[in-house]
Amino acid sequence: MSLNQASNRTATPMQTIRVWDPLVRLFHWSLVASFAIAYLTEGEEDWMTLHSYAGYTALGLLAFRLLWGFVGSYHARFVNFITGPGEVIAYLKGLRAGKVKDYLGHNPAGAAMIVALFLSLVATGFTGMVAYGIEGHGPLAGSFMASWSEDTLEEVHEFFANFTLALVVLHVAGVVVSSRLHGENLVRAMLSGNKQRPMGTPDEKH
Repeated sequence: MSLNQASNRTATPMQTIRVWDPLVRLFHWSLVASFAIAYLTEGEEDWMTLHSYAGYTALGLLAFRLLWGFVGSYHARFVNFITGPGEVIAYLKGLRAGKVKDYLGHNPAGAAMIVALFLSLVATGFTGMVAYGIEGHGPLAGSFMASWSEDTLEEVHEFFANFTLALVVLHVAGVVVSSRLHGENLVRAMLSGNKQRPMGTPDEKH
């Protein structure tokens, strides 16, 4: 879809298509809040309990999303949006040229970002749990991992926390670019669950 095509949407009768189910939307915004709280309380001794519980919440949310990616609604299932590297590269080249396919669900670049964020968040949460366990707190306290190097784990934990933040910034930038390119508000779509498309556009799941 080109920029001209996106701008012509206002003159075309539109229909509302439900894309994101309530659980996907609840997961998304809860994860945003959990990561923000955990990141902002990092290194603050007085806030360590809140920091740890925010991390546990994020890991629990990721576990749910992993399950929902296999048994959830059409656009939530991994098989319906995760693609190979070739499609991601082709999409990014088209994005640079200002002409790419319009996806109802996640586009290939967005899907790749989801995978990257998922893995980075798991690494952040796991290293944080182990480091906290070495100090004698949390579910990993007293486990064999409590003998690992705390300093090394804290450095790795901090690296992945910052790496995740960098991915979040890229993700937000991608949302802005895609919203402008396709003439739709993707943030609003993740709040309402709906997207607007020209009348007669079939839902991909049909």
